[in-house]
Amino acid sequence: MSLSKFPPSAISTMVHRRLACLTVVLSLAFSSFLLADEAKTEAKPRSISGIYPHLAYWNDHGECGTGAVVPWAGKLWVITYGPHYPHGSTDQLYSITPDMQIEAFAGSVGGTPANRMIHKETNQLLIGPYVIDEKANIRVIPPDAMPGRLTGNARHLFDPTGKAYYATMEEGFYEVDLKTLEVTELFQDDQSHGKKVGPDPTAHDVPYAALPGYHGKGLYSGQNRLIYANNGEASGLARSRPDVPSGCLAEWDGKSKTWQVVRRNQFTDVRGPGDLLGNPHPETDPVWAIGWDHRSLLLMLLDEGKWYTYRLPKASHCYDGAHGWNTEWPRIHDIGEEDFAMNMHGMFWHFPKTFTRANSAGIAPRSTYLKVIGDYCRWNDQLVFGCDDAAQSEFLNTRRAKGKVAGPGQSHSNLWFTSTDILDKLGAPIGRGSVWLNDDVKAGVPSDPYLFSGFERRSLCLFHDAKTPVTFSLEVDREGKDQWIELTTVTVPAGETIWHSFPQEEAGVWLRIATDKDCPKATAQFQYANRDVRDTDEATIFEGLRKPGSTAYSEGIVRVRGNRLQTMSFAATQVVDGQPTHEGLYELDANLNLTNKHDRIAFEWTHDNAPIPEGVLTFDDASILYVDDEGNRWRLPRSTKTDIAGFGPLRIAREVATERDLFNCGGTFYELPARNANGIAKIRPVCSHPYAINDYCSYRGMMILTGVDSGASGEHIIRSEDGRVAVWAGVIDDLWKLGKPVGVGGPWKNTQVTADTPSDPYLMTGYDKKTLAVSSDKPTDIRVEVDVDGTGTWRIYQTLSLGEGENKSLSFPEEFQAYWVRLVSSHDATVTGQLTYE
Repeated sequence: MSLSKFPPSAISTMVHRRLACLTVVLSLAFSSFLLADEAKTEAKPRSISGIYPHLAYWNDHGECGTGAVVPWAGKLWVITYGPHYPHGSTDQLYSITPDMQIEAFAGSVGGTPANRMIHKETNQLLIGPYVIDEKANIRVIPPDAMPGRLTGNARHLFDPTGKAYYATMEEGFYEVDLKTLEVTELFQDDQSHGKKVGPDPTAHDVPYAALPGYHGKGLYSGQNRLIYANNGEASGLARSRPDVPSGCLAEWDGKSKTWQVVRRNQFTDVRGPGDLLGNPHPETDPVWAIGWDHRSLLLMLLDEGKWYTYRLPKASHCYDGAHGWNTEWPRIHDIGEEDFAMNMHGMFWHFPKTFTRANSAGIAPRSTYLKVIGDYCRWNDQLVFGCDDAAQSEFLNTRRAKGKVAGPGQSHSNLWFTSTDILDKLGAPIGRGSVWLNDDVKAGVPSDPYLFSGFERRSLCLFHDAKTPVTFSLEVDREGKDQWIELTTVTVPAGETIWHSFPQEEAGVWLRIATDKDCPKATAQFQYANRDVRDTDEATIFEGLRKPGSTAYSEGIVRVRGNRLQTMSFAATQVVDGQPTHEGLYELDANLNLTNKHDRIAFEWTHDNAPIPEGVLTFDDASILYVDDEGNRWRLPRSTKTDIAGFGPLRIAREVATERDLFNCGGTFYELPARNANGIAKIRPVCSHPYAINDYCSYRGMMILTGVDSGASGEHIIRSEDGRVAVWAGVIDDLWKLGKPVGVGGPWKNTQVTADTPSDPYLMTGYDKKTLAVSSDKPTDIRVEVDVDGTGTWRIYQTLSLGEGENKSLSFPEEFQAYWVRLVSSHDATVTGQLTYE
């Protein structure tokens, strides 16, 4: 249109009108864009402490763990496993998109898989029985073609460009053509766990590997051999004692009909510097295997065709069951840092990619953790943990302190998304272990090297059963170059115990010990720790939890529901002015909506089937007494942050991750191993708190706490739609943020004691500054004894002589740790023995 026939005034008016219209259009468009953006923002899934509840995955079995998590083809791939399904299960393969949408693969066949490898020549991800190309196309190896609980992959020894090895937990071994997926059986999967008593009706010409132990874990190839690790034993004794021979590390040349046992101990991951891709120089690159025995962690190194052993301390004993069930699945893995990450026995470690015999420096503790982790990776610049969170079956993990609480109604787990620096920000490193534990030692034969670096506080306890003094020679490898020099010698008289402390400035990577004579039942037990930098204050994320004295709050019992509802029930009570005013069965869903279901039957069922047992603990003047299932007496401190002895009932013990219990006692949360992993004897404090926590459980990877003040709000408070009740939600490892463990108490307080009769054991391990105060109404000697390894190995630490009415105190060195302490009086008397932990 020409504007020449219009007068200037008209043109001006027209332009203004069109500009106005354009402004309206642009405004509407921009508003639509904002609304769309707001909708996108609102649609973004909610997360709490790195847990996205909607990503939880479920199965129909007694356990639902995460077997593997691997970034591939623009997505994160996840497989789950049931407890024992060599022929398939309801478990699935999942893919997760960058915007946190999850999709289950319709062709999933399930099973008990935890294997993963990237095959670079064909550009495919091997994960469980699935083979995924670079375009995310999925092919499946059906269970009838490759039966067994798939546990590991490795590059092929003779055709690495075209084939890969698969291993099962029951020592089945296969090779698979990665173009055709044709399967060749090399060794039969042994479902009898080596206990065949007659002809096997399914037997065929393929041999059995016939290795000792069962419950396979890791697989890797290198230096012309295939290396396999298993971490369990199928015996009744292994289900009750953690110190029996169990598992093995084995190797095969790829041709013969038999395997060779490298070491008869429990092992999990086998790895090399090539990680999921396999070693780039398989003839020369090192191979590492991590495992443990009842003494310490074990690190095996294959270097230039020979195996070498190193020992590391344990942070947690929740993994110690000799049956192998408690260890799902420690790894050495590349997460895009200078070092690999390693997780083992409840601790994250730096692990150098260049670890060899001549270059063994660099292994160092980072922090301790509570989650049960099956696999982990770096994805979208986050660290992703695949966890084992809530198992319907408690397996062997039952105890009186838990009562008759029903397990989760359906097994499930989830992913935990967090920053990579989390590995350095959880619990302070702590490490306990030995090179000898009541072992007969030959003169002049050095022990395995034991880690000497990475910890600020280090001490060594030495004793033996020889009839004459024994001199222990300590040698150090200063730089990790396998060059040893004498550090010091310690002479231990017969029947005595020597505690040797190492100054913080004493440098070295590894330490080893030898004796000057044959020595029966020698013990060299190390206690390590880093300073706990936490103060005693709880983080603000816990604001809103009920403290003693609160008169308006809600509480109740929580439990994951069954019947595939995939929700959590909260049998809640609202309290106003200290009196119950409302009860109801509330349900928490995947979107964190907490809704009153008005279901009285379900409310009563929850109370009847998940009751909080009473009478588990006895609070007396001295401390808190717990009597375990075997009738053993144990004493624990009261937290100095609050006194909740008169509040209850409060949940004491509950499984919060598969085969892992928390023990909430007197204002302190403890990590509590299963009874077959030494149980309360190896308990460890996590944090102390001032809250009256009524109940807790695991749901969709979160930790749920009940006991929330009315009106409380915040990111971690989930309030019901009617506003009456609420729960707190976070992650188990948020508990570290409650503050360092503190406490007061002891075995005696104005207690009538009998001469030469030991007191009850009182917990000592895991606390920082420790002071003992003793007094007596009569002259007596008080012998202070400590259990150095948590198995009842009592040794005299010091003797305090008291006059009538005299008080004395003993401050333990900061580097000193023991599991338990007890007192023995030389005379009948009324004695007080109290410890303060700060």
